[in-house]
Amino acid sequence: MGTKLNFMWSSPWQILGGYKYVIGIPFLVKAIHANYYGGYDVDNWCFHMIWVTIMRLTLSQLWQIYSRLHGIVKKHQISTVGFTFEQIDREFHSDDYIILQALVATAAHVWVPGFRQLPLWDSRGLVTIILLHVGPTEFVYYWLHRALHTDFLFTNYHSFHHASINTEPPTSGVGTFLEHVLFSGVMGIALAGPVIFGGASISMIYLYCLFFDFMKHMAHSNTEIIPITLFKAFPLLKYLLITPSYHSLHHSELHSNYCLFMPLYDHLGGTVNVKSEALHARLREGRAEEVPEFVFLAHCVDLLSSMHVSFVLRQFASRPYSARWFLYPFLVLITPVMFMMWAWGKVFVAYKYTLDKFSCQTWVVPRYGFQYFIPVGLNSINGLIESAILEADKKGVKVISLAALNKNEALNGGGVLFTDKHTNLRVRVVHGNTLTAACILKGIPEDVTEVFITGATSKLGRAIALHLCRRRVRVLMLTSSQERFEAILKEAPKELKRYLVRVTKYQAGINCKTWIMGKWISHKDQQMAPRGTHFHQFVVPGIPEIRKDCTYGKLAAMRLPTQVKGISTCEFSCERGVVHACHAGGLIHCLEGWTHHEVGSIDVDRIDEVWEAAMRHGFSAVY
Repeated sequence: MGTKLNFMWSSPWQILGGYKYVIGIPFLVKAIHANYYGGYDVDNWCFHMIWVTIMRLTLSQLWQIYSRLHGIVKKHQISTVGFTFEQIDREFHSDDYIILQALVATAAHVWVPGFRQLPLWDSRGLVTIILLHVGPTEFVYYWLHRALHTDFLFTNYHSFHHASINTEPPTSGVGTFLEHVLFSGVMGIALAGPVIFGGASISMIYLYCLFFDFMKHMAHSNTEIIPITLFKAFPLLKYLLITPSYHSLHHSELHSNYCLFMPLYDHLGGTVNVKSEALHARLREGRAEEVPEFVFLAHCVDLLSSMHVSFVLRQFASRPYSARWFLYPFLVLITPVMFMMWAWGKVFVAYKYTLDKFSCQTWVVPRYGFQYFIPVGLNSINGLIESAILEADKKGVKVISLAALNKNEALNGGGVLFTDKHTNLRVRVVHGNTLTAACILKGIPEDVTEVFITGATSKLGRAIALHLCRRRVRVLMLTSSQERFEAILKEAPKELKRYLVRVTKYQAGINCKTWIMGKWISHKDQQMAPRGTHFHQFVVPGIPEIRKDCTYGKLAAMRLPTQVKGISTCEFSCERGVVHACHAGGLIHCLEGWTHHEVGSIDVDRIDEVWEAAMRHGFSAVY
């Protein structure tokens, strides 16, 4: 692969990173001036350049959404190998060509007489642009593309595009700056025709650019959408219309299928891959449904986090979630979607990956965090979770692991509701909290003699307290319920009961430097902790980090083994390659082949066993 030291390798504006669209500010200023302040711009060029750019970006986004909607594309997907963080990063500047072409078109508008004062519509130009595209544009692109596959140009330039063997719509725009310039010139052949022969119009620019992008995105969409019946009804169409499977062979077997959108030129040039028709026919027959061995059943967190899924903003989803400023305008779109999901939403597949020989998927319950605390909606949430468990059982899934609120004690008893109701389940239902408890406990240094814990009588709080008292650590359990405390105290060995101490105020932890947070805490109450305190936590969302003289642990999470393949999405605020401990706990259950359900109360005796199994399979804790 070439390097950025090669001539014309990077776009000049790549140094701006995600702020590169500030280049469009002069266009915006000119458009506002012309439309609202009487400025001179006879054909409103800058206004149209802004809108054609927005429409091209929107088209790309729509193709991206479509190509990753598992429920829609799974039957005709070309490659089932998941995408990687490396590919997402490499394709960050896949929209550079749109900026370049807006600048080139504007330069032509300024310097080429026939490209100024364009009418909005002229039907004469449509015929010209079609003829020029079918002829010179396709012909020149074919031979230029073949040239890019010669040793020097491929090694130093075009190999960057082909680093993405498994393509998706943004891959269509990936290339070096030299390639963007050359391909823009190829597009310019058809656009220049109406300027020379007459019939040029603003609409011509919109239509041709959107047509060009639509076809490029389709060819790289990783889903065979062209029905085989179309070619049977119109046999000559196979020379005129590219299919996604046809172009996928160009990425997997380089020296074939070079055409732009018309395979005719591959047929004339003798470069058609002999597998093309057979692959197309096989993919249109449809794949057998892929059955995962493991499913993690997640849920939405808040409205903004709706954008943190791979089929919406894949670049954003490939990094740990945080509420970014540019997300807030999208609330006007997210809010009605939330209501629609509330009314009609069903569990859906968010992404998939593999671990060793195991196929794994993350399914999502279409409910947001706040909805789990609305009493009238709890039955519908349990209904969605139950339907997901039954679907997994029907398909032959081995383990389904419940995320955070999906296993809430008040909601379904940590999954007990489902295992008691359906006693013949083959799928193992797992809350994963045993490994969560292990992660928190292993993060507490061996020399600690006293801890202060909130959420002390919760499922996790109980397990942590009982395990720590076995280590002869004094546990200050903050709880207002004497009854619940007494129930936990009864489980402790007689000689260790003295290590469990009930407290009712935050002041009780004023001399303890190890706080374990299982419940949200106010700013005022955090001030009770002494200087140098470390806050361990299992509360969702995490507590605010307001004390500069204290340290804060992360939510219990595990780094996945190196054998994991196909992950390109960060799990909420976790780092790349890291998942919440309850997710990892379900994976361990599957890898070990355990046959029991892990629901309800945590078995304290299994905490160390689960931890050792995680270490044995190559997981590591993230503190």
